[in-house]
Formats: sequence, C-alpha cells, structure tokens
Amino acid sequence: MLAFCALALGHAAYAQKTRLNLYGAYVFDDKFDSYYSSSSYYQGKIKGGFQWGGGIEYSLRPEYGVEVLYLRQTTHAPTTYASSIGTTRETDFDLGLNYIMLAGSRRAFASNEKVEGYGGLMLGMLIADLKDPDSGRSASATKFAWGLRLGATVWATEAVGIKLQAQLLSAVQSAGGGFYFGTGGAGAGVSTYSTIYQFSLGGGLVFKVGAKE
Repeated sequence: MLAFCALALGHAAYAQKTRLNLYGAYVFDDKFDSYYSSSSYYQGKIKGGFQWGGGIEYSLRPEYGVEVLYLRQTTHAPTTYASSIGTTRETDFDLGLNYIMLAGSRRAFASNEKVEGYGGLMLGMLIADLKDPDSGRSASATKFAWGLRLGATVWATEAVGIKLQAQLLSAVQSAGGGFYFGTGGAGAGVSTYSTIYQFSLGGGLVFKVGAKE
C-alpha cells in the first residue's frame, strides 16, 4: 500500500511538471530576392497569415523548461523571376511551412505568481512544401531552422493560463540548399535559394497536466 501511494505521488509530481501549449499567431510578410544579373533574378514575398500549432513542455526546474513543438502556416508566395534567356514570369506559389522545434525557456515570476514571463531560443527544422499552381509541379525542402521568442503567461487558474508572445523564426540558407522558387521547366527555372525570416505576434493557451483547478 505504501509503495502504491509513493508511486502515485511520484506520478502526480511528474505530471505537474508537464504543460500542454496551444499556439495561434499572425505572421507578417517577408520579402526575398536573389540577383545574378539584370536579366537573371527572382524576387517575391511570403505572405503573412495565421500560424497555429502546439507543444509539450517539461519543467526541468521552476524557472527552466524545455519544449517540443510543431507550428504550421499555409500561405502564398507571389514571385517574379527572369532567366538568362530573357523570359520573365510571375507566379503565385502555394506554400506550406511546417516547423518542428526544440525550445528552451527561461522563466521569471511576478510577486503574485499570476504572471510568468519567459523567453528563449529554438532549434529544429522547417519542412517547406511548394506548389506551382500553373504547372501543377510541386517540391519539398527540409532546412535547419532557429527561432527566438519572448512572452508572458497569465494564469487564470492554477492549471490554465493565457499566453502572449512575440516570435522570430528563420530557415537558414546553406551551401547547395534552400527554398527553391521556379517553374522547373527547361530554360525557365531559377535555381537559387533564399533564407527567410518570419516575425509573428500572437499567443495561446497553456494547461498544466495534473494540476488542480
């Protein structure tokens, strides 16, 4: 009986260190461009829009946490591009952005413990799905990603809180890889790459698993 009680108390203590986070934010537009010459270039914009996601966070200590999270945005990338043969085109690409990140958080508590500030660095990857609606061609790229975030959690109860957050996410350019914008057609494609930076403002909900209301 004593062993069972000890096990139950240990499970409850572990559960109360776990949080479920739900996110929603508005992502602002981001411009991109790449120029080889006046006749070989591309330029465009990743349109802003709604980003949603969720994560599981574990408290290493009251002031430190680590989270695995997923964020998703479905948007468009209107792009103008030209090739060395003198052709110029405009295409409004369909773009899906999927971030899978590992995030560390440093927390700071107000005196009444109802408000909890936090900030930290995120590392992970972005899986980008790109489709040309004109030709029907599609492609996918997986890139290393990093991010920064700063926010606050306002606890409505012991178990439920409201998040307010500012965030920056970036997919890093590297040799031989990146985001491809082009038709894929012979003589008309643009095989250059661009790093993106996405700034967002939003928030969400947080639930402490195992905490009493």
